[in-house]
Amino acid sequence: MNNRNIHVKQAATGSLIGLALGDALGFPTEFKNVPAILASFGPWRSLELPKPAVVTDDTQMTLALGRGLRTATDRGVLEPSRMEEGVRPEFVEWYHSPENNRAPGRTCLVACELLDGDRPWQEASQIGSKGCGANMRVAPIGLVPGLSDEQRAGAAQLQSALTHGHPTALAASDLTARAVYLLAQGADPAGLVGLLRSYALENRSTYHSRWLGDLWTYSQDPTPEHFIERGWDECLEILERLAAAVSSANVEVDPCLATGEGWIAEEALATGLLCFLLFPSDPLSALRRAAVTSGDSDSIACLAGAFAGAHLGASCWPSEWAERIEYRSELLTLGALWDE
Repeated sequence: MNNRNIHVKQAATGSLIGLALGDALGFPTEFKNVPAILASFGPWRSLELPKPAVVTDDTQMTLALGRGLRTATDRGVLEPSRMEEGVRPEFVEWYHSPENNRAPGRTCLVACELLDGDRPWQEASQIGSKGCGANMRVAPIGLVPGLSDEQRAGAAQLQSALTHGHPTALAASDLTARAVYLLAQGADPAGLVGLLRSYALENRSTYHSRWLGDLWTYSQDPTPEHFIERGWDECLEILERLAAAVSSANVEVDPCLATGEGWIAEEALATGLLCFLLFPSDPLSALRRAAVTSGDSDSIACLAGAFAGAHLGASCWPSEWAERIEYRSELLTLGALWDE
């Protein structure tokens, strides 16, 4: 796909709006099993956007990352110290915000409290956590135009490491941003899992020291390569499960049974991708299927929405939904900036 077509489809706007819509759709169904969701809301294919369409910390932190990236890129080329200076204060501000009352994850709360100060960020990072909180917010890095592969990978891993320092959280964030980027660029969804698997194999032993510094030394690993390989290996394992699930999926069965409930990073990536890949040209069905799951429904659905919107563009979302989403004006502002 050429650049002109990318701009016409408004991939960034579509991805950000889709992420927020999925988040709002999954907010009321999170922490419930599928029979309980169906009993409360009726058939999954007719699930309606709540009124008001309120989002969770998933969208709030996506916007915090987006604002931080905008600040960093306004100051010049995206590089590690510039990114930390842009993003870290946004995460701290989110931590202190009275709006931070949407059942945020413990890892994000602990890390963001520790980031409020002048300690090295590596000391705030929760090195043992691979919760999904880092990759449900990473989509903006796949949407910022003009980044090199090294910048995109390094930035995706750094934004994860500010809170979730486990190598699987880093690798899953990198893969999530890569998937958003590839879809925005026009990649065929049918080949996406293969592209991600190749990318994981190519990068399996690459520790981005320029972006991560000495993070690996906070773990028990003997070398930085050993540290990051642990994360890529878990992601490669879930990609195999995802490939099998896509080829044999029954859309009426809870996707979490195939690729996990999404509370941890690699499962959130895989189950969000599975919901998108079940309905690559039907974004509302992808969101509804993601929201009616037994796991971390809002995070799974926000990832499915980010993938669908990057693939199909802003016009794929019905205006009566898109116009009601919380934080709509800020989502549109960032989307327009990156769609220019």
